[in-house]
Amino acid sequence: MSTLLDLLDVTAGSGDTWQGRGSGPAGKRAYGGQLVAQALAAASRTVNAEKSPTNLHLQFLRGGDAGAPVDYRVERVFDGRTAACRRVDALQDGRLLATATMSFAAAMPGPEHGLRGSMPEDPQTLPRTGPPGPAPSMPLDELDIRVVDGTSDGQFVRRLWWRATVPLPAEPLVHTLIAVYVTDVYLIDPALQVHGHSMRSRSHRSGTTDSSAWFHRGIIADQWNLLECRSPAAGRGRGVVTASLIGSDGVIAATLVQEGLIAAREPVPDPAR
Repeated sequence: MSTLLDLLDVTAGSGDTWQGRGSGPAGKRAYGGQLVAQALAAASRTVNAEKSPTNLHLQFLRGGDAGAPVDYRVERVFDGRTAACRRVDALQDGRLLATATMSFAAAMPGPEHGLRGSMPEDPQTLPRTGPPGPAPSMPLDELDIRVVDGTSDGQFVRRLWWRATVPLPAEPLVHTLIAVYVTDVYLIDPALQVHGHSMRSRSHRSGTTDSSAWFHRGIIADQWNLLECRSPAAGRGRGVVTASLIGSDGVIAATLVQEGLIAAREPVPDPAR
């Protein structure tokens, strides 16, 4: 079994509780994308298969230990004929790390839009950059990530191309979980890049505080996908990033929004004073 698929699997406990494994290095901060994906995996285990995820909203409350497992407690908030809602709490050693609400619905006919007329480049022609910064918790040998930073109408834009490089099952949920996992990587970084800073430089206190996603269509994780990111606003030490997840066919498969901390670090006191 691939490391990536193993990371996104959860083990059933008593009642509606599940556990997800940790991923390297112990004592380091847990990767937020893994918490989101595992929480969605746990919630999905309590919903009928014909209802697929339509949206999720997760608040990060505390940092977790990357090397330790995380427990997920699912509350069945609502079950209707075509829709369902779940609340999920993520805990580690009894400490609440994150809380989320997630909605599911059966597909229904209706008007559709969200097609990009042309793609900005062929990802195969780009260098294999990997993530925009260190990502020790991610199995990067099973992911192909290529990042292009630029501007559009004077605004900073990050284009993150990605695909899984390991064999995947046909199950649509697995592809959605991989997308949630991958697209969290340094997603708040564009809010700093607007000002010439980055999470990699550690010039600011930074980290995701809130993550939301809306799923419009199916995602194929082992084909090229484009995550196109912009930061429309920042203030009070926090920034917001909006992103479109676009399939290789130009169809917008999901919309993502993150809020994150981008606060200036306090100056180190001068001991001579």
